This record gives sequence, structure tokens and C-alpha cells, in this order.
Amino acid sequence: MVEALSISTSGDRRIAGDREAVAELARARDLLTAEIGKRIIGQRSVIDHILISLFSAGHSLLVGVPGLAKTMLISTLAEVLDLDFKRVQFTPDLMPADITGTEVLIQNRESGERSFKFVAGPIFTNILLADEINRTPPKTQAALLQSMQEFAVTAGGETHQLPRPYLVFATQNPIEQEGTYPLPEAELDRFMFLIGVDYPPAEEERSIVMTTTGSREPDCRKVLGPEQILSLQALVRRVPAAPEVVAYAVRLARESRPNEPGAPDFVKEYVSWGAGPRAGQYLILGGKARAVLDGRFSVNADDVRALARPVLRHRIITNFQAEVSSISSLDIVDRLLEHVRP
Repeated sequence: MVEALSISTSGDRRIAGDREAVAELARARDLLTAEIGKRIIGQRSVIDHILISLFSAGHSLLVGVPGLAKTMLISTLAEVLDLDFKRVQFTPDLMPADITGTEVLIQNRESGERSFKFVAGPIFTNILLADEINRTPPKTQAALLQSMQEFAVTAGGETHQLPRPYLVFATQNPIEQEGTYPLPEAELDRFMFLIGVDYPPAEEERSIVMTTTGSREPDCRKVLGPEQILSLQALVRRVPAAPEVVAYAVRLARESRPNEPGAPDFVKEYVSWGAGPRAGQYLILGGKARAVLDGRFSVNADDVRALARPVLRHRIITNFQAEVSSISSLDIVDRLLEHVRP
């Protein structure tokens, strides 16, 4: 049973009072983090970014070493949101049809007639976890592209709509390179955030060990449902963004491009390719979601700055000179934030 929140979910009317709905979403955030916190200790920044991507209807790539509860975090999120969840382990022999589904030949025993029937794959869900996405070849990785952009799958010349809400969370191991296939830039650009999942502090790690080695697994209550999430995603898009805030987000994206007039010298020296227009879109959309989750009905430059690292880090491609100088894309983002002021 989904816990009742006073958020309208009727399809033929808008949420009653956007400002009141913002307050309800802020309360829902507290409930969500409390329920997720029953199983996931710490990682507050990761959880915050995942909730922002959820209410922005954006996909996220989680990068971290094994054993940091990335899979448990996403499955717990789906549980407390009352959403259908499927996990696909990406392997070198995984085929595109294993994800999207395929057409099978069906014969009617009585009439003898044959026809094709589409059998949906695991992509037909609300939350799809693409585990170790870089372990499968680019052909199979590309099977996700249409679903992530158009929320649909085309098979046998027919387009099948995916259930809404629909989100892809992918995981990637940053330390193992053998037997992996780097994600193409076109696919990386489809992910709203690249979220780094780090080792927990010592105190949190002790709590993790104590909690996970006991005999009792915490039960999580359901906080929201699919219709409520869709309503809240629509609410996020109605949050106003001042022209100067939009201009600041666009400047951050544009000045990450080495061929852009006015780009800083460190970008021209260390960057091969900068962020595209999608970066500005996600900075503003994510900023709106961050504002609403904080109980505010307006986005500001601080929201944009707070999301610059997860939005820009995988969209800035550094060159050989940066590699020689041990300068990462995150270093470039940090220097951009110093250089480009609101």
C-alpha cells in the first residue's frame, strides 16, 4: 500500500497548487531517504543525485568499485517507489534482443496459421539496472539508446512504448579494464549524471558491517507510486528558471569547448571535446529538481553549480596532454567553476 501524500495524481487535472506540491515533495524526500537509509548506510550525496535524476526523468551512470551497494541502492529505490524493477547483467555474449525482446513465431494448433508475436525483454520495466554496462560490446550497449531517448523500442518494424516512469541506471567498474568496452560518447551523453560512488568513511563502514551481518533485514515502506512520480516530474518542469540562470548554465557548457571563442586557456590546452547542448539542459532540469526537493519553487545559480560535476564530467573529453599532466575531466570542471562565475 502506497503511503498517502496529498499530491493529486488525476490525469485530467494539474497538481493542486504548485507551491503546496513542492512542500509535499520535500516531505516525500525525507520519507524516501529515511526508508532507503534502512538498508543503505551513508552515501547521502549519491542518494540525493539519484533522487534528482528520478524527478528529472533522467538516467544515471554509477561508477564505483564492487561492493559499495550500488545494486542494492537501486533495487531499494524501486521498492520504496512501488515501481517494477529489472536487473540485466551485461556480459560479452549478451545480445540486443536479450534486452529489448524479440519476435517469435507462433502457430495456431487449430487453424495451422502462423504469426509473429513480440515477446518483451527486461527493458520493459519502470527501473532498469544495467549492471556492469561496459562489459558488453557496443552493439548491445546501443540497444538502450532508443529507450533512453524516446521511451520506446522498435522491433520487427513496430514501435512499442515503454511503461512510464522509465529510468535506466547503469553501473560501471572503474578499476577493471580487461574485457571491457568503453561506452561511446553518444551513449554517455544520454546519461544525465555520472555519479561517483566512493568508499564509505570508517564509522559508516563499521555500521555497514554490523548491520549486514545480523539476522534481520530491514523492511522498507512504499512512499510513492508511479502516478505520483509522473505528476512530480511534471511539477519539476513547471519550476521557473530566470534567464540569467539559464545563461550561466549555457556558459558553463560552452566554455568547456576548446574551439569556443572566449574558452579559457586550460580548456584549449587539455580538452579535445567539450560538453554539448544537453549539458545545459540537464544543468537546468536537474537544478529545478534540486530546488523542489529542497522545498523551493525557483532554481538558482547555486543549484546549477552543485550539479556541474555529475553533469559535465563525462561530457568533457580530455586529450593526451591532460593525460600526461594527470589532469582529469573533473579537474577541468572544478577549474571551470572557478573561471565561470554567475
